[in-house]
Amino acid sequence: MTKEKIIVILLSLTFFQTAFCNTDAGQSRDAFIQKMEKKYGFDRSSLEGLFEQAIVSKSILKAISRPAEKKLPWYKYRNIFIQQKRINEGVSFWHENYEKLKQAEKQFGVPAEIIVGIIGVETFYGGNKGSYRVFDALNTLAFHYPKRAAFFRSEFEQYLLLTREQGFDPMLLKGSYAGAMGLPQFISSSYRHYAIDFDEDGIIDIWNNPDDAIGSVANYFVEHGWQKEKPIIAKVKIKGDKYKKLLTNGLELDVSVPELKDSGIISNAIFEQGEKLKLFEYELEKGNEYWLAHKNFYVITRYNHSALYAMAVYQLAKLIKEKFEQTAQSSGY
Repeated sequence: MTKEKIIVILLSLTFFQTAFCNTDAGQSRDAFIQKMEKKYGFDRSSLEGLFEQAIVSKSILKAISRPAEKKLPWYKYRNIFIQQKRINEGVSFWHENYEKLKQAEKQFGVPAEIIVGIIGVETFYGGNKGSYRVFDALNTLAFHYPKRAAFFRSEFEQYLLLTREQGFDPMLLKGSYAGAMGLPQFISSSYRHYAIDFDEDGIIDIWNNPDDAIGSVANYFVEHGWQKEKPIIAKVKIKGDKYKKLLTNGLELDVSVPELKDSGIISNAIFEQGEKLKLFEYELEKGNEYWLAHKNFYVITRYNHSALYAMAVYQLAKLIKEKFEQTAQSSGY
């Protein structure tokens, strides 16, 4: 077989594969439109008109296929988020939104620094809310990313519902390549379930209204089981190697208090009867450090299912609080 014939065959295979994928995506999209029409009463022609304006973004497919930050060792991951500029901006954000953060802390029991930490990690206090049209992101991932198509079709469904409920133009809202939105980067289902109108102006705006973003983050934490004035996580010392049996996969709290002593975990913390905990190992440039997590740390991981992410939020929040308290007296707080 000549080289030219091989090239022709390969090009033909690519053409038919692309045609097949496009056909499959079109069928999935049509089924989705039909579902939205029958289940929720959307107008078919209006939805078809929206899809005619949508694009399939190669940059989104490329971005979602990149290795996640959670693959990094802790000492490298930490440097992405624990920076002096992010701490300084967090203090400024706290001063600018002091009253609403104070209200959220009182109403929901979530410390102000944790709310500020979340918004700081997610979008640098609104500096990086995402530039993709959410409709395009969800269209691309729901029908052209088979690996997680079911999840993103569900989020697309939630997105169309929330835009109808809030009176938003579905083609105008911007977000991340995965369709996360606003200062706190809520996906559509989180917006519908946890976002709140914290300033009571009749609109839930997590893009441009810090009040609503602050209240929504606090509400999210409470709805996931945040415990007011309870510990989050503490560094511990280890003795021997029995502790290794406690380093299980996952984020669920799976260590009982009696197991700590039996496994050589040394901690000065006071534990509640029957409390469940989680031991984490964080990789440093030289050696490792060990932290014992309580329920509130687990709640932070509900925002992003990563122990690295939750630790970044926790440590950033602590540093912001330390600097804020240094400036609070001069600001009259």
